[in-house]
Amino acid sequence: MLNKLLSLFVLLRFGRLPSEWRYYYRHTYECQIRQWRYYIKDYWTKPVYKELSFQGEFAPELQFVLPFAYWHHMNGTLKSTASSKYTKELYFFSDTHQETFETRNNEGNYNLEMPRILYSQDYDMEKWLPVPLKAHYQNDIYRYDKPILIIANRYNMEWDGPPVSYFSIEILQYILDRLSSRYQIVYNRPRPQNITMDNSDVYDMDEYTWLKEEYPEVILMEDLYLENKAGARNFNHLQLMVYANATDFLSIHGGTATLASYFGGKNLILSKKGPEHHFKCYEKLYPKFSGAEIFHAKSDDEVKQIIMDHFLMVAKG
Repeated sequence: MLNKLLSLFVLLRFGRLPSEWRYYYRHTYECQIRQWRYYIKDYWTKPVYKELSFQGEFAPELQFVLPFAYWHHMNGTLKSTASSKYTKELYFFSDTHQETFETRNNEGNYNLEMPRILYSQDYDMEKWLPVPLKAHYQNDIYRYDKPILIIANRYNMEWDGPPVSYFSIEILQYILDRLSSRYQIVYNRPRPQNITMDNSDVYDMDEYTWLKEEYPEVILMEDLYLENKAGARNFNHLQLMVYANATDFLSIHGGTATLASYFGGKNLILSKKGPEHHFKCYEKLYPKFSGAEIFHAKSDDEVKQIIMDHFLMVAKG
């Protein structure tokens, strides 16, 4: 009944929008309404009761689940958290965290017990606090003579088809030719064995050999993991430690860009298409994670222009 009422409300109010967008509008209202039942517990009696469990994709977990868990931690109402493998370090504040799930799945994205989930027309959220990953994981191990720039790339199946948004070798060459003398660049494109897989296949760009031959000054994240000077418990743990010391980021939409936005500085996000554009996620949501300055590029040409205007020129100064 609630779904039918909300669908009618959204249709009457936002009927001119395509149906694929209205779908998420309804979810937003349902998330808000579900939180009403916890009002007394969350704001009055405050028992230690909240048990959070999430098996969805990495991006919505970082966007909505992790900050929701942290809010409950700071509120004194968090009892336990459960998520996919390699997530314990994300939930460092949770006294009881279980890595319950071996894989992530699309169905897990629709856990409407969160303040928001997936995309929303309203990112003015209660019960949501940015998690201080940078402050918690900063260290003296991954420091270099130049400021660190992370290139957080990905080359995955998108919308059941080939990759759409990624830094190609041509774009990588453009970036490295201009910025490698000004930054210590760390290149990161995790291999399948190092992350928890979801419903997207990971392809091979064959860029690692090219990088080692043409740009030996670039540090590969996977080489840092092989060295593991900091004793990281898994690849995600290492990423958190290296990202925490970084100054700026170049990233790709999805979980790659979301994680990079947790660590301040500047973050250029390449996103050529997706619901994020309609819902203005990069303007309204991503700056909330750490106060990072977000630049959204919709094409390779825009990547080049943002590099010139906001990375190269600032670095010169």
